[in-house]
Amino acid sequence: MTIAASEDLSGGSVHSEGINVRWIMPEGMFEFPMEAEDLEETAEQLVDMARRVMPDATFEVQLEWAVMVAAHYDSFVEAGTQYAGFVMTEVEGTRCTATVSVSMFDLDERAGTNPVGFLGSTMRHLDIGQVSEIELPCGPAVSCVGSRKAALDGSLTASGEGEPIWTSFIQVQVPLSNRTLLALEMGTPTPEGWDVFSSMFAGVVKSVRLFDDRGKPLVMPG
Repeated sequence: MTIAASEDLSGGSVHSEGINVRWIMPEGMFEFPMEAEDLEETAEQLVDMARRVMPDATFEVQLEWAVMVAAHYDSFVEAGTQYAGFVMTEVEGTRCTATVSVSMFDLDERAGTNPVGFLGSTMRHLDIGQVSEIELPCGPAVSCVGSRKAALDGSLTASGEGEPIWTSFIQVQVPLSNRTLLALEMGTPTPEGWDVFSSMFAGVVKSVRLFDDRGKPLVMPG
């Protein structure tokens, strides 16, 4: 397994209306560029990322991969994604990969004074997975463990045709006192890596810390 130990961790952060959110990602995450000033800069950074992800591939393959990733950037924006990355490792001889994202949304006005209860009830009604209300160092949250069906791009398949793929995921939603919702998600299409990746993601979620604009630690009320 190639996921790094705790001394090789890298941090991430985002600011939301008076609340600074910080978290720690394991070293070895390939982070998608999210702060480029224009499309040309984003394209250059994605090509550079492709070289690091696939150092032995031809430039044509690297470029094709970069273009495929770029095609998903509209969905990043629509989903309020602040951070997105992926990690690769081997588990008992099987090549496994997982994606991790951090997003921010406006909290539904119907959440009222019990946002965790509202979120939990909403998720259970949607029947998208196993829902639990949990306590994190930064405050109460809701977790959902489930799976979803997606389509694998034909450029990544042996047949050259798009193929269905099932992704197992864990999503954790943390309602913030400024009526913002912090959502972290890990997803993997490789079931052999589930134990490794879910353990990794648990560490990421537990690392989340909140601070006000003066740097004072915050914990969301229950």
